[in-house]
Amino acid sequence: MKKFTFQLETVMDYKNQKLESKRNEHGQAIANVNRQKEKMSAIIKKYSEVNLEFNEKKQQGLTIVEAMEYSVFLQKLDSQLKQEESILTELKKVEEKKRSEVVEVKIETSTLEKLKEKKYNQYKKETQKSEELFIEEFITRKWC
Repeated sequence: MKKFTFQLETVMDYKNQKLESKRNEHGQAIANVNRQKEKMSAIIKKYSEVNLEFNEKKQQGLTIVEAMEYSVFLQKLDSQLKQEESILTELKKVEEKKRSEVVEVKIETSTLEKLKEKKYNQYKKETQKSEELFIEEFITRKWC
């Protein structure tokens, strides 16, 4: 009996390569989101530290120029944080798009895998049936 071959094997291989590529892209998108979150956390931490220092100096007494410098710096950090938040929003959109692409390709590969399994089961049944017929024919010839 001939060996089982799936006619769409090359298509399935291509889809599996595409799936792996999409998974890598998605992983990179997740890494970008995480890096952006870390960047934002650093800005928030810096803002908190400077704000705490500013409040301590206000209690001790500081010049108007120093107060304005602290105020301007805190405003700069705040605007920088807002800018980083918009970047994070865009990165999350990209990550979501990559996730949906992975899901789409996974569905395609799953469909091909199920078809291959179905064809293989059909092949096994046909092989078994063929072997049974061969054995039955062999036995009937032997007894006749």
